[in-house]
Amino acid sequence: MQKGSIRVQTENIFPIIKKFLYSEHDIFLRELISNAVDATQKLKTLSSLGEAKGELGDLAIEVKIDTTAKTLTISDKGIGMTAEEVDKYINQVAFSGAEEFVNKYKGQNENNIIGHFGLGFYSSFMVSDKVEIITKSYKDAPAVKWECDGSPEFSLTECDKTTRGTDIILYINEESKEFLEASRVKEVLNKFCRFLPVPIFFEGEQVNNPTPAWTRKPADLTAKDYQDFYKELYPYNEPPLFWIHLNVDYPFHLTGILYFPKIKQSFEIQKDKIQLYSNQVFVTDEVKDIVPEFLMLLQGVIDSPDIPLNVSRSYLQGDPNVKKINNHITKKVADKLEEIFRNNRKEFEEKWDSLGLFVKYGMMTDDKFLEKAEKFLIMENVDGSAWYTMEEYKTETAGLQKNKEGKTVVVYTTEPVQQNAFIKAASEKGYKVVKMETIIDASFINQMEMKWQDVHFVRVDADIADNLVDKQDAVASVLSTEQEEKLKKLFDTKPEGLQVTVEVKGLGATAAPVLATRPEFMRRMKDMAAMSGPMGSFYANMPDEVLLTVNGNHPIYQQVLATGDEGKQERITRNLSDLALLSQGLLKGAALTNFIERSVELMEGK
Repeated sequence: MQKGSIRVQTENIFPIIKKFLYSEHDIFLRELISNAVDATQKLKTLSSLGEAKGELGDLAIEVKIDTTAKTLTISDKGIGMTAEEVDKYINQVAFSGAEEFVNKYKGQNENNIIGHFGLGFYSSFMVSDKVEIITKSYKDAPAVKWECDGSPEFSLTECDKTTRGTDIILYINEESKEFLEASRVKEVLNKFCRFLPVPIFFEGEQVNNPTPAWTRKPADLTAKDYQDFYKELYPYNEPPLFWIHLNVDYPFHLTGILYFPKIKQSFEIQKDKIQLYSNQVFVTDEVKDIVPEFLMLLQGVIDSPDIPLNVSRSYLQGDPNVKKINNHITKKVADKLEEIFRNNRKEFEEKWDSLGLFVKYGMMTDDKFLEKAEKFLIMENVDGSAWYTMEEYKTETAGLQKNKEGKTVVVYTTEPVQQNAFIKAASEKGYKVVKMETIIDASFINQMEMKWQDVHFVRVDADIADNLVDKQDAVASVLSTEQEEKLKKLFDTKPEGLQVTVEVKGLGATAAPVLATRPEFMRRMKDMAAMSGPMGSFYANMPDEVLLTVNGNHPIYQQVLATGDEGKQERITRNLSDLALLSQGLLKGAALTNFIERSVELMEGK
């Protein structure tokens, strides 16, 4: 029997492990099963090289609970350890057996080895009063039992285990008795081990899929395989729009499948995140450094042994590979979108409600993506009759929608039903009105005007139709100067919460008697402020700026001005003003109630 002290740099290693080494205590099960997988993969490698003789037999890993003994056991049938190896790999903390093995068999090891740090085993002391290792090597050597109670003292003795492999027996402490409950253990296995490459059994059932879709070659997979794997990942979600299979060997290793989900017209809290794996071991679903920010709404799996992780494998460290992988994913997504757009534009248009959020956000935040996405950004005509890329829109509108500065003016609507009167007026002038209805369009428009020097966006209700592309000189009004001043005074009512400017113009006799428009710049500032929380409160709290354009050529004003009843003049003009404000959604509360009551009075001839 051997007794001794575990050789560590500091006597305080166990308290550090128990409290600080891992961000979550359930990580111990991942580490121990990862070690079991490593031991199994090592055996496969040695067998393929002829260094391990005999049949490999069943290589499944088993997890067992004994509630009477208060133990949790992880058993493998892998490479096992001799007494010397236990002393070397277990008693010398941070000397990694996996790392040494990888270096020795570099270029020959086809089965990936997970461990690199040598501390994974010690995570078992986060939940245990005592830990035993019972192991028998594939070599012709006696089986041994190692035992430690969480102090630096250990014992190592020969034992009578007859089968190859290792059992790790954890005597679960009182604070961690949750890990003696089958449901809790199954939850942890499902979280960390569901795609490990060696079969894992718990309570007689296999709990993992050793060959998930991303580990197979794209050529060997059908559309149904991809859809079935998505259902395996997210059983309650609608089927995905499409997917991208990542498979890179150089200059870094990266595999995975990213799915474009169906999403609504808003950014919701992302529950089904992209999962990061390292050689099929779950690491984290916090992948913001690896995946470009604009693709964080994607779902699926990324697996790379080249992403550097700290000792707990829970947090990414800064590294050039991470940036390279980030750039590669951006390129792959852009190429896939362009391919679908080019080969099946109709399908692309049908999926734009979901795709548009990804594309627009990407164009705003990533200039490399912007360069590619300019080809497949599409805008739908307000009546649904056509879709345009920006180049197509420029061509279609070249004769009518270029302003004095030579810029293409994109006329858009955010609410086709509410803005119907403005859309009709713009369409009658021959303008192509497109929809910009998503939550990010206000930001997108601002960003693109900075990036595209030859494009200007104007909402359809930002001005009267005559002024949407360029300000036009006023058309003569049939009213006298005195009558125009009288009308200005009647319309200058200063509604609460609004900053109203009144102008009298000579529009066509069939145009509306009064139009309420919201100047583009201030409305955009308020829209942006509404999305930016407390930081945008200055603009958000400013009154809505409205321009009331009174059509001096509309025949109703001849009648209004002809009556000598000033009270009736005020009621009629106030109603006309309120109708215009109502069309912009700016008539609310008491003002709306007053409008209804006043309308009834006017219909009664009062």
